[in-house]
Amino acid sequence: MAKMTIADVDVKGKTVLVRVDFNVPLDENGNITDDRRIRMALPTINKVLDGGGKLILMSHLGRPKDAPDARYSMKPTAIRLAELLKRPVAFAADTVGPDAKANVAALKDGALKDGAVLVLENLRFQPGEKKGDSAFAAALASFADVYVNDAFGTCHRTDASMVAVPKAMGSKPKVCGFLVEKEIKYLSDAIGNPARPFVAILGGAKVSDKIMVIKNLLGICDKVLIGGAMAYTFSLAQDGKVGKSLVEADKVDLAKELLKIGGGKLVLPVDNHCGDAFKADCNKQVVATGEIPDGWEGLDIGPKTAKMYAEIVQSAKTVVWNGPMGVCEMPPFDEGTKIVAEAIAQSDSTSIIGGGDSAAAIQKLGFADDVSHVSTGGGASLEMLEGKKFEAVEVLDNI
Repeated sequence: MAKMTIADVDVKGKTVLVRVDFNVPLDENGNITDDRRIRMALPTINKVLDGGGKLILMSHLGRPKDAPDARYSMKPTAIRLAELLKRPVAFAADTVGPDAKANVAALKDGALKDGAVLVLENLRFQPGEKKGDSAFAAALASFADVYVNDAFGTCHRTDASMVAVPKAMGSKPKVCGFLVEKEIKYLSDAIGNPARPFVAILGGAKVSDKIMVIKNLLGICDKVLIGGAMAYTFSLAQDGKVGKSLVEADKVDLAKELLKIGGGKLVLPVDNHCGDAFKADCNKQVVATGEIPDGWEGLDIGPKTAKMYAEIVQSAKTVVWNGPMGVCEMPPFDEGTKIVAEAIAQSDSTSIIGGGDSAAAIQKLGFADDVSHVSTGGGASLEMLEGKKFEAVEVLDNI
């Protein structure tokens, strides 16, 4: 069912509470190392400001233990947002406490010294956020006239800010931001009406993490290409030798089931780039799948597999990629991921990169501008590919 967006709301003179995903990486000095998630929220933020609205932004960052922790303060994101907007951004030192309430009152009265944008402190400093607490949600909802969900990265969660807050808004508008609208459109169109051939590429360590995604995509895709460490569990299921490769021995029966379901659609590596230790300067060799010697571990797809996968990708019309092909942070075992990423970038397909390590890899390799869409949510995009619905979206207003 189609949802209303911020474009459907007259925000002039109104206070708009936006759940953003400013869960950005920080270095040991608290400096933001990748501000992409902040930049992806700018279209929604600018739409409210250009429409004469006042903004309260709320987000989580990291995994604090339900209490204030300076390492996870939202303050660096407020500073970076001010730089991107080229205008002042105020920061509240708490979430629903005295400082937040004072800043919200000043914002509504037009007396906020830093203008019309306020960033609240980390939602997860409050136990009520993860618990979906109704009193905490009501306090946040009381701050605003309009609620906007622009945090796709947490759309698969039922945290207070995602579900209880819009419910607490009552009859006030509850809408999608432009980022959530875009994410859902790309992923739902890919699943519901893909241009064909439709190819999915799934990597990462665990079959168990992606079992439902693989099952769902085997019913939709023309090809599902498997990489990463989970390929070795499939190899084990085919009685292959995997050496000391990372495998899920308890998921072999599951892998056998997927092999049976997949038939010719499920494509596995034909060779592997191996090392005798998990480090860049280890001894290395390329061996056929199922022939990894004792004392060696598979750390990447091999060159024949990378070439085969690239050729399949280049003939595709829709490509979804989630998960690296090998240990992409450790050269030379990043080569398979590089070759696949380059093939996606060079293809004329609608290409959707499913967040997490895949998004980081496509950014690092410089191909982000050459693909159709890079998702901001790894877990959320996976759950959409499973065919799940999100309560955080369902509670928003329908068109």
